Amino acid sequence: MIRKVLGAAFLAAVIIAPLSASAQGVPAGVDRGAREGERAAGPVGAIVGGTIGGVVGGVSGLLGVDQRPRFHSYVVEQHRPSYRYQGDLRVGAELPEAGVTYYDVPQEYGVREYRYTVVNDRTVLVDPHTRRIVQIVE
Repeated sequence: MIRKVLGAAFLAAVIIAPLSASAQGVPAGVDRGAREGERAAGPVGAIVGGTIGGVVGGVSGLLGVDQRPRFHSYVVEQHRPSYRYQGDLRVGAELPEAGVTYYDVPQEYGVREYRYTVVNDRTVLVDPHTRRIVQIVE
């Protein structure tokens, strides 16, 4: 019995990891991983798939790996001015209320709930409600 459970978990992990890589962030990765894992290997697959999907989703960030270069090129073409930030530019940093201009992310990137700006010559995605950086786009 334990071999069947481990085999199902392994099968789910092999199938789920590539599928979850396209998910956007941890919550979407967990959701998609669980659905795909359950489809592939039942309840055990859902548990393993949700875990793997969350990890992969968190690593890939909001913009997928294939989207980042295109989005970065888009921002460069827009010639947005760069805001000078004195703090540590990192995910989770809160940008000041005044002086920073936020721009809509084109719909094709699928992150409508966030805005982007350029800080210290680096493109960042920001939660407009909290002004916190959610992704630095390299």
